[in-house]
Amino acid sequence: MQRYLVGGAVRDKLLGRPVRERDWVLVGARPDELIAAGYRQVGKDFPVFLDPHSGDECALARTERKSGSGYTGFAVHAAPDVTLEEDLLRRDLTINAIAESADGELIDPYGGRADLDARRLRHVSTAFVEDPLRVLRVARFAARYHHLGFAVAPETIELMGRIANSGELATLVHERVWQETQRALGERDPQIYFAVLRECGALAEIFPEIERLFGVPQKAQWHPEIDTGVHNQMVLEQTARLSNSPLARFAALCHDLGKGTTPADILPSHHGHEERGAKIAEAMCARLRAPREYRDIAVLTARWHSHCHRAFELRPDTLLKTLEGCDALRRPQRFELFLLACTGDARGRTGHEGDAYPQADYFRGALAAAQSIDAAAIARSVEGPEVPKAIAKARIAALTQYKAGAGRSRP
Repeated sequence: MQRYLVGGAVRDKLLGRPVRERDWVLVGARPDELIAAGYRQVGKDFPVFLDPHSGDECALARTERKSGSGYTGFAVHAAPDVTLEEDLLRRDLTINAIAESADGELIDPYGGRADLDARRLRHVSTAFVEDPLRVLRVARFAARYHHLGFAVAPETIELMGRIANSGELATLVHERVWQETQRALGERDPQIYFAVLRECGALAEIFPEIERLFGVPQKAQWHPEIDTGVHNQMVLEQTARLSNSPLARFAALCHDLGKGTTPADILPSHHGHEERGAKIAEAMCARLRAPREYRDIAVLTARWHSHCHRAFELRPDTLLKTLEGCDALRRPQRFELFLLACTGDARGRTGHEGDAYPQADYFRGALAAAQSIDAAAIARSVEGPEVPKAIAKARIAALTQYKAGAGRSRP
């Protein structure tokens, strides 16, 4: 039996990046030998074992043959006679098809090192088209390594487009689509994930709500970039610079979904896009089986972001309505993510990337003013049915005082 370090551990080691997980391929091994040596089998679709000492995953060298539709439609052959080169051939990208032996020798039969040097994401073989999930994986790798200068090779984009046109993307279960997307939202440049999906034609298949934003005009007075889809990606980029939170980034992604359904006769205005966007965001999250926390912040950001932009114009009662609509009094940490997405929205415009956004601090102050009211004390002093009205009245009074003071302090 020969043991080789493979995949991401070798790739990131060569890039000088931290190695978080180590995966191994075992060549010339049989399951009964591994079990006898203390390895624990965990794979069902193909033989994967946990090393009894390190806990690392070790897979038997294997080949795969397309036997059905989707990313699960493969017949797997794992046997002692499968070579390392055959195992590496089934992998998605050349930079993931480099192995390292126990003595540090690199085995690179498909040019992975050259592609690392060229900052190129390139498929290993034309068998790439057999697995539709690879479209999302490559887009996610592009988001991860964009800042290092990596780009998807044109020939790989062509194969990804072939998958997008084949209908195979429809075979992906929504949970896997969400899993890849959620991971992409945590990458350094999440906007690149969606840009690559659009370049190969997959965005319209997987995220039609985002695709239909492109080509929709906005008023140049407020949006010099004009195109709503371009603005959407700029907002995601700016929010990613402000926060590592995938929740804040997802909120940014969903904030303007309603503009994709604006009636043509009122363009480039987008009256009512907030409420339309909230409904679209909720439906999209339901389709993707997104966790509730993602759905909730996407919906409230779509619905209330315009109020945040107009913060200084809002009456005290409307300030309170916005805070309550965002559930800010009970969930101030989530409200902070909303404010980050709104800041990204304000900066996600051509020529405005470095703008200050005092509305966020204004709303933080408004929340503090509303929180200063002792709701429990009011509840003890007022009859039951009148309690909510009394608390709201006290909070509006506090916000009125806050607004007057904040107005005097503004330049």
